[in-house]
Amino acid sequence: MTEILSAEAVAFVEDLNRRFRPRRNELLAARAERRASIAAGARLDFLPETAEIRAGDWTVPAAPPALTDRRVEITGPTERKMTINALNSGAKVWLADLEDANTPHWANVVDGQQNLHDAIRRTVTLETDKKTYELNGGPYPTIVMRPRGWHLDERHLTVDGEPAVGALVDFGLYFFHNAAELLERGAGPYFYLPKMESHKEAALWNDVFTYAQETLGIPVGTIRATVLIETIPAAFEMDEILHALRPHISGLNAGRWDYLFSIIKYFRDNPSMVLPDRASVTMTAPFMRAYTELLVSTCHKRGAFAMGGMAAFIPSRRDPAVNEVALGKVREDKEREAGDGFDGSWVAHPDLVPLCTEIFDSVLGDRPNQVERRRDDVSVTAGQLLDVAATPGAVTEDGLRGNVSVGLQYLEAWLRGNGAVAINNLMEDAATAEISRSQIWQWIHNGVTLPDGTPITAELVQRIEDEELAKIAPGPGNRFDDARKLFERVALADDFADFLTIAAYDSID
Repeated sequence: MTEILSAEAVAFVEDLNRRFRPRRNELLAARAERRASIAAGARLDFLPETAEIRAGDWTVPAAPPALTDRRVEITGPTERKMTINALNSGAKVWLADLEDANTPHWANVVDGQQNLHDAIRRTVTLETDKKTYELNGGPYPTIVMRPRGWHLDERHLTVDGEPAVGALVDFGLYFFHNAAELLERGAGPYFYLPKMESHKEAALWNDVFTYAQETLGIPVGTIRATVLIETIPAAFEMDEILHALRPHISGLNAGRWDYLFSIIKYFRDNPSMVLPDRASVTMTAPFMRAYTELLVSTCHKRGAFAMGGMAAFIPSRRDPAVNEVALGKVREDKEREAGDGFDGSWVAHPDLVPLCTEIFDSVLGDRPNQVERRRDDVSVTAGQLLDVAATPGAVTEDGLRGNVSVGLQYLEAWLRGNGAVAINNLMEDAATAEISRSQIWQWIHNGVTLPDGTPITAELVQRIEDEELAKIAPGPGNRFDDARKLFERVALADDFADFLTIAAYDSID
């Protein structure tokens, strides 16, 4: 911890906060104003004031060699065992996640930075009672680190009496310790940027990058960022986000789970925008097809990478039948992405790397990507992006019960420090937990009923909580009581909590 939190590193983070925290605060206030206007009846649409950017003839810089081939990216937290397994996975990129797959316990924040420091220098090992984990000799994936979103603060590091911005803590420590080392090793400081809602938020990141590089003597443009398009406002500003981040942008990613959460959150009080069971909302739903088609088209028009979504399945060691069905769905999903023009995709487990590699190899061949494949056939309207009503499926008791169970189990693990949790052979993270609790809020507040006519109410949800908790055999030191209180706070309260992680932050160390 002493090395990571050296006086020089902390001073760099403090400088970033003094310069950029006020603007961050203004942009968060702008988010709230925009959402309030939607609630009051304003229509979300492409911005008229940026039409020239969308119509312009411009491209992003060519990718550095370490980022040209991204056909399979493995995601996971920066916990030490996961760090080693990700580096040994055979994937082209490791998304080292300090955001949704990591809980912001201070020990996790600092240990994650240490693990990344050691991973970059190839010195990361782990001794346990059962096994020694060590690197297998490579080749190793390119590391792309995901810091926290703009909305999260870090109370363990204060600047002028106020909590630091979590994103600037994560970025600042990583960049300070590793930028020069990464350059010496033929790579660079690369980032995934989450949860943005506008090109102005992207422009803030661009200014942070420029200042950080100039301050530490790193050539401007060395940093490369991939932006997750995982909010509905950002889907209307893809061109503008790419433009705002020049010369640091390399691509966009279809962050499908947070995208669904964003739609629920943004239109939570609109009965015509109610989604069916989470399991029913596949990537073939019309509004999701519009979103992914627009992303690929926009990226390739500008020479940027289009990265596909997460395959969250965790293969079973005991049940081949479960694997057969689930792997068939994963294959179908990845074949669709590769066929649509995506340059690569995400998996949550090392066992899925060969399958995803095989599928993208069959489309790419010897090419590192398919950026040259323009999707000029794509034309997406605002109405198509917002056509939630055309989504097939229903709200069922099984779906409600699943949301309650996943929400409780995930939050209990989150409170104990685990942000990536295997539940029912799926890797759940903060984004999927957000869908679970926000769907319940949406269903209750829009008077949704189950197929038998039973209204979804807080009382029904609490009864299901009792029943689902009775199925769980909690271990010692569990926090299910706290998890239930938190779940009810973010799913059943009259007001809607923008992020469950903010609501939960005060309950951890």
